[in-house]
Amino acid sequence: MLLNCHSYYSFGYGTFAPQELLTAIVQMGYDTYALTDINNTSAIIDSTRLAAAAGIRLIAGVDFRNGVQQQYVALAINQDGFHQINQHLTNHLHSKQPFSNQAPFFADAFVVYPLRSYKGWPLTENEFIGVSLQDVQQLFLSPHQHLVSKMVIQHQLTFADKRRFNAHRLLRAIDTNVLLSKLPVSEQATGNELLMPQAALLSAYKEYPQIVQQTNGLLSRCTPLDFRIGNNASSKNLQWYTQSLAGDITLIRNECEKGLRYRYPNAAKQQEARLRMEKELGIIASKEFTSYFLINWDIVNYAASKGYYHVGRGSGANSLVAYLLRITDVDPLELDLYFERFINEHRSNAPDFDIDFSWTDRDDITGYIFKRFNTHNNVALLGSYNTYQKDAVVRELGKVFGLPPGEIEKLQKPHKYAVTDKMSELVMRYTKLIEGYPNHLSVHASGIIISHQPITYYSATYMPPKGFPTTQFSMLEAEDIGLAKFDILSQRGLGKIKDAISIVRQNKGVEIDIHQVALFKEDERVKNLLREGKAIGCFYVESPGMRMLLAKLRADDYLRLVAASSIIRPGVAKSGMMRTYINRYRNPTLREEARKQLPELYTILEETYGVMVYQEDVIRVAHEFAGLTLAEADFLRRGMSWKFKQRNEFFKVREQFFSNCLEKGHPLPLITDIWNQIESFANFAFAKGHSASYAVESYQALYLKAYFPIEYMVATLNNGGGFYRKELYVHEARKHGAIILEPCINNSQTETIVNGDRVYLGFGMIAELTEQSCAVVVHERNQRGLFVGLEDFVNRVPLSIEQLRLLIRAGAFAFTGQGKKELLWQAHALVRPLKRAPDGLFAVTAKQFVLPKLEHTAMEDAFDQMELLGFPLNSPFLLLRDAMPASLRSTDLKSKVNTVVSIVGYLVTIKYAQTSKGERMYFGTFLDIDGNWIDTVHFPDSARSQPFTGYGCYHIKGKVTEEYDFVSIEVGFLKRLPIVDRDQPLPKPIIPVL
Repeated sequence: MLLNCHSYYSFGYGTFAPQELLTAIVQMGYDTYALTDINNTSAIIDSTRLAAAAGIRLIAGVDFRNGVQQQYVALAINQDGFHQINQHLTNHLHSKQPFSNQAPFFADAFVVYPLRSYKGWPLTENEFIGVSLQDVQQLFLSPHQHLVSKMVIQHQLTFADKRRFNAHRLLRAIDTNVLLSKLPVSEQATGNELLMPQAALLSAYKEYPQIVQQTNGLLSRCTPLDFRIGNNASSKNLQWYTQSLAGDITLIRNECEKGLRYRYPNAAKQQEARLRMEKELGIIASKEFTSYFLINWDIVNYAASKGYYHVGRGSGANSLVAYLLRITDVDPLELDLYFERFINEHRSNAPDFDIDFSWTDRDDITGYIFKRFNTHNNVALLGSYNTYQKDAVVRELGKVFGLPPGEIEKLQKPHKYAVTDKMSELVMRYTKLIEGYPNHLSVHASGIIISHQPITYYSATYMPPKGFPTTQFSMLEAEDIGLAKFDILSQRGLGKIKDAISIVRQNKGVEIDIHQVALFKEDERVKNLLREGKAIGCFYVESPGMRMLLAKLRADDYLRLVAASSIIRPGVAKSGMMRTYINRYRNPTLREEARKQLPELYTILEETYGVMVYQEDVIRVAHEFAGLTLAEADFLRRGMSWKFKQRNEFFKVREQFFSNCLEKGHPLPLITDIWNQIESFANFAFAKGHSASYAVESYQALYLKAYFPIEYMVATLNNGGGFYRKELYVHEARKHGAIILEPCINNSQTETIVNGDRVYLGFGMIAELTEQSCAVVVHERNQRGLFVGLEDFVNRVPLSIEQLRLLIRAGAFAFTGQGKKELLWQAHALVRPLKRAPDGLFAVTAKQFVLPKLEHTAMEDAFDQMELLGFPLNSPFLLLRDAMPASLRSTDLKSKVNTVVSIVGYLVTIKYAQTSKGERMYFGTFLDIDGNWIDTVHFPDSARSQPFTGYGCYHIKGKVTEEYDFVSIEVGFLKRLPIVDRDQPLPKPIIPVL
């Protein structure tokens, strides 16, 4: 009877979650319903799964509307009908054209027109008139009553009760941006779009049994969709890269043979690799995943042809075939990577490669994929759902209720302000209801799908600003039905590597083969950077946390760096396994104790000293310790993720895990402890291959940092920096011998450049200087040569006085020998009164002024730099108003362990953390006057009584502690030191310049 139901994927209109809708419908006695969200199919795939599990028939459809004005409802008779409906919706979403009053012809779909908007046109066999509860009471007055043989029940279902109706009205007010009291009736549903028992609904149409019969007949002719993947996960994806599976197998084998010779020149190693290759190829062919591998191979080949760098990571790095095809640069034999983590004979869902490209190259890669594979509208970006977050709901509801901004801000901080009035209480009550509702469709960060059939067999697509068709479902639904996603990601680390190689070539004339990672792993300079934690700017190893971890591990080898990449993750650290790993690594006695206490577990995890570090460890422990099958073990690993936990699939395996362990004789406390470890960290830990991929990129960055530090720091600046502020990378370049110079109109580019050891900061670093201004300066200089002075510049470059002032204050005209104040006077005289002749036919000379001598100080330069660049180019310690209260250096701390010290440090970054009691604490990172690290710990009492008060130099007092070679200060006193006033002269230097 229900052929027009809305979920909350009718954005800004519906109020039912798909599961809630299904549950409510079952409770009211229905066994069939049509899900027809407004101009959207997001809920169809998941609702089909839910309905099938509940034994309910779900009919797929769409409610086509212009705004809230319903034009017609279309119901899919079968899969082809759903495709036709999706294609129609897609056409309109892409073109943004309104829907007409009449639907197009659907060969395999029914169309229902609401009686109130039907104008009497001839109806085809598949078209009907929908009669609502209001309509049926006055049907005898309708001019179309003679068409009762074409009428069906159309009871729209949008909410469950009065409270949900209120939520609907609030959503409509938010969507239309009006006060609730001003919301037009035409912009909202009628109050009777409520769910009612089937008997009550039928009773309302008892005078028209023919309408009831026709409604039943229409629904019975519709076949519920079946998106199940059956036994073949690849059936929905592009089935063949060539023209057949046999052709794919031949091609992938030939390319793997080439890869064997390239990756393993040693004959013995090549033979070992061949055995693994044959095993993998057999599974890949049997699961018909050949096209997935070959498409990824095609993508990285295209990238290589364009000179783009990439990193293949994720569990795909566990595959030797991926290594041979150069999709990844991780040797799975070297690390004993578990192929079954990526693909196994029991896995029904498709594999998943993550491929990183430079942020500058990713869009071109995406465009290539669409050009290369989109032969019949079978390629799309994956969608995602933007949901209402609590603060946003409070803000929006506060607005529609008419609350002033100050009151809304208070409601967003309930821990500080109590709710005292009725209106605020309503805001908070409905916030709890609406929070988590989907707000609108968005685009998945990286996913692309390439299907065998057009995408519209599964979903309508819309066209976001990215300019590529995007599905109305998310990665979760894609995985459910077996559509493999191609993750094309971007990161700035690869941009740094790519640019650094180019800068080294230009500045040093040296060519670098960045793929010689095996050599980098054994390089002593690289090892030293790792051991000492001197990895500023280097991918994934520069953060204070990673620097601390590497120092404690004294890590200078590949395996240790791979492990560090995973144990630094929140889940491993939170579970205590990071500390256990460090202790056992540094203390052989603890290793032996663990081996004796848990011999079976230790044997499984020998490489990591009995500690679960990688996602594969979950599979291995579940399989070998708990006796789960590989399929069950992998299901457990997948079930750790939040998306599967939400479905309670994770807990299906828990019972099997415990019962198997008990049968094997393991004591319950041990089983519980291991299970808690698994549960606490698996979703946050990396696959070992993923960690290995990160480690490879880290080695590439470390090599560049070790041998070409200035060029690498320049590349880092030009790619947005990294973990820290840009100031630190400028400081790091200076530490390695760079001469740092302000932006200069005759030397700088938009990006920072290096010439020898002279680094000219780029125009792009000047705050509020527009990209257009940067471009026009560089273009004019390239076309007509260097500028001879300010007047020459003004005559040649059409900048506003505001943009010109920025350049002057940033020091870009220092080459003229004139002070900034004189230049600023001259600029105003040149630009503001200057009347240019049409088309620049005649040069106009500005009036000359005789100025008194204007004093200019280095302090003024420092303040200009702080304002425009974000930091001073001289030492921040030189800006202190008073003499430094302590002279201790960072290098002295190791000799002061367990004593209280006094030291001055320049704040670099703060990390916030919570104790086990939920109290807030901090970890601080500072530089001393020599540019060396000071690491601080601020426990809750200290964090409360000695807070940070902004960036600057701090006087620090506290106890020095050391744990496994890592020295830090437990802070008891913290005070930011005052700097000089802008108008005071710069004091005499009292410390070395950084």
